[in-house]
Amino acid sequence: MPSFVVETYLARDSAPVEPTRGSPRVRFDRSIHIPEDEICFYVFDAQSAGDVARAAKRAGLDPIRIVEAISSGKE
Repeated sequence: MPSFVVETYLARDSAPVEPTRGSPRVRFDRSIHIPEDEICFYVFDAQSAGDVARAAKRAGLDPIRIVEAISSGKE
């Protein structure tokens, strides 16, 4: 299944959320918060960027962009 990264602004004192509760077509993998830049990257597994966009909207995220990502492998 393809992976997608959602890039959002996130204030320094905010915490990342888990945005896929109730969404069987999208699996939340992890988030990467960079407080110094007030940016958060959410990584999802899904069939399409559209599925990820809908999950992000339900979670109240305001994506800057959603792009497909290729991982070098699981940790």
